[in-house]
Amino acid sequence: MEFNLIIAGVGGQGGLTLSRIIGNAAMIEGYRVRIGETLGMSQRYGSVLSYLRFGEEVYSPLIEEGKADLMLALEPVEALRNARFLSRKSYAIINAYPIHTATTLVGKERYPDLEEIKEAIGKICRVEMRNFQEEADKINPRTLGVLMTGFAWRKGLLPLKKESIIEGIKLTLREKLWDINFRAFERGVELASL
Repeated sequence: MEFNLIIAGVGGQGGLTLSRIIGNAAMIEGYRVRIGETLGMSQRYGSVLSYLRFGEEVYSPLIEEGKADLMLALEPVEALRNARFLSRKSYAIINAYPIHTATTLVGKERYPDLEEIKEAIGKICRVEMRNFQEEADKINPRTLGVLMTGFAWRKGLLPLKKESIIEGIKLTLREKLWDINFRAFERGVELASL
């Protein structure tokens, strides 16, 4: 068994923390885990890409193009930017909440329409796109990734036990953050069941 996950987002969204939560969950289940990161600008809103691989025999953290099983895209354009990792066997879960850059805000660049993004990714793989940020904001804006993880888990797209993911949250985050993240995970599970 080998599982390849791409977490794409921008600085400040918690993508790196999320890769550690899921990585810890996979280690609890006895898998070898490799995590790699590519950071854009070293400031808030720069591109952040995490590669997370786990399985019985996983040696490199890097995921080859077209080899991702799942993409959790915390920001829509970042899904588009990293679509090269997707293929017919992939599944993309995209947060439909754009984070504009200075150049799109002043009109120097056009931010693509969300339907354009969904359609483009949909030509490559199965895609689920909704405003997960809106749901996370009801709990705590910083729980976005955990909420999306709950959604992915309930859809059967993350081959880990629920208890392992809960334990991964405990191992990664300070205790005062556990409850809001447990709530976010459960909300993601609920959303996938609707």
